Amino acid sequence: MSAAAFRRFAILEPILVFAMIMQYIWGLRYRHPGMWLLILGLMLLSHLVHRERAQTLGFDSIHLRECWEEFTPALAFIALLMLAAGTLLQTTRPIGFDRAMLSWIAYLPWGLFQQYILNGYFLNRFDAVLSRRAAPMAAAALFSGAHLPNGFLMAVTLITGYICTRIYQKYNNLYFLGLAHATVGFFLFLVVPDSISHHLTVGPGWFGR
Repeated sequence: MSAAAFRRFAILEPILVFAMIMQYIWGLRYRHPGMWLLILGLMLLSHLVHRERAQTLGFDSIHLRECWEEFTPALAFIALLMLAAGTLLQTTRPIGFDRAMLSWIAYLPWGLFQQYILNGYFLNRFDAVLSRRAAPMAAAALFSGAHLPNGFLMAVTLITGYICTRIYQKYNNLYFLGLAHATVGFFLFLVVPDSISHHLTVGPGWFGR
């Protein structure tokens, strides 16, 4: 296989996976809810073919401390800023502290999973065929597109997705990114009214919100 043919195939793979994810969001999840396992299985097979281990994908504690020390102050500031805005505008959801903590904890695995998809799979695939500057933009664009037609989430995920890809390129750690994703996502749910966020819904369900 020539270098040009390999490059075309390499960039086709993540695009096809993205197309399957979109098909699942927009239809298959209602008729065949277990189909996400097939998509995940194909992604895991891709890792096997590329000889990628969990540690190389970012499922490792290495650099976790550096991420924590460098980005936790900014993450805490963003969380406090959103909470202050919600309090000032009186848009904070009336949920108690216990329920809020449970909601945040429940969000952690989902945040980690989304960061794996964004960075562990898509960014790594684009990094192999695109420049170091173009790959994050491509991965963030797909991440944003997966949140159609929710314009609010598309804007948020385009910006935060790009930031996360650059952090991943530097530190290759999914655990902190999963924590940050869950924290920002939880505070968006807590303080942004449904009239703007549509209850953070994507796909056909957005139209019913």
